[in-house]
Amino acid sequence: MTTTAPRADGRTIALAHYASRAVLEHVLAPHGIDYLQSIALRLAAVADGPVERAGLADGVAGAVKAGEDDARRAVEALSAAGLIAPEGPSGARITEAGRELYAATSAEAAVFSARLYAGIPEEDRAVAGRVLTLVTERADAELAALGQG
Repeated sequence: MTTTAPRADGRTIALAHYASRAVLEHVLAPHGIDYLQSIALRLAAVADGPVERAGLADGVAGAVKAGEDDARRAVEALSAAGLIAPEGPSGARITEAGRELYAATSAEAAVFSARLYAGIPEEDRAVAGRVLTLVTERADAELAALGQG
């Protein structure tokens, strides 16, 4: 008996997202940060320099469709933990401790990612990437039309 793989739809995409996110949260927990904080830390780490704190929170909220209050709390938690530091009146920059944490969690997550994607042909990953990018763009447009994006 041959089983057919399910088509990509909201349910299969959500299941993959939440399973992958659970793995990431397992990686982050021993380091004392959560998912939203990791998103904010990444944004600070990849920035070319200091970033506006409000822009950092907006980046978190926009990237993962989190509430603005939750995104601000994530940024504040990073600041309280010394992972980002004030820069000027409204800016922030990643600290050396923040860079070290970002590098450590990225390396640990990469080990899991390698196992998750092992054996999946590059062509399949490219198609999935195109489809998911298009779905994201369309969902973002729908949210904007609803006044949520």
